[in-house]
Amino acid sequence: MKIINSLTFAILLLSGSVSASAAELKLIANESVSATEISSDDVKGVFLLTKTSLKEGGHVEPVLEKGGSVHEAFLRDYVGKSDSALQTYYRSLAFTGKGSIPKQVASDADVVAYVAKTKGAIGYVGPETATSGVKVLKVK
Repeated sequence: MKIINSLTFAILLLSGSVSASAAELKLIANESVSATEISSDDVKGVFLLTKTSLKEGGHVEPVLEKGGSVHEAFLRDYVGKSDSALQTYYRSLAFTGKGSIPKQVASDADVVAYVAKTKGAIGYVGPETATSGVKVLKVK
């Protein structure tokens, strides 16, 4: 019985360390964005393309990762959609002329690189990702 409980605990511990949570994610922005914090509602609006600017920060442009645990945690905790639902949403905006599909990149490093060079860009990365050249926004 002790072996099963220990094994179950180890499996739960390992599975918890693989997925990211909102508390661990970093929301990053290009240095041109003057805001230092952003509400979770504004994060959702930016990534659902219903907000194109921040009250304190000007025009913003979202960038997403193409997949992975950081991407899934971000969508779950901030956007409230699965990746497939979000892609369908973006395609419907593009089809109706109400928006275009945001830039999508392969990794945290690619998000940082894109955000650093693109005025108004805003993205998310995992907690261990180096963020030199961009600013980390506090989510309130």
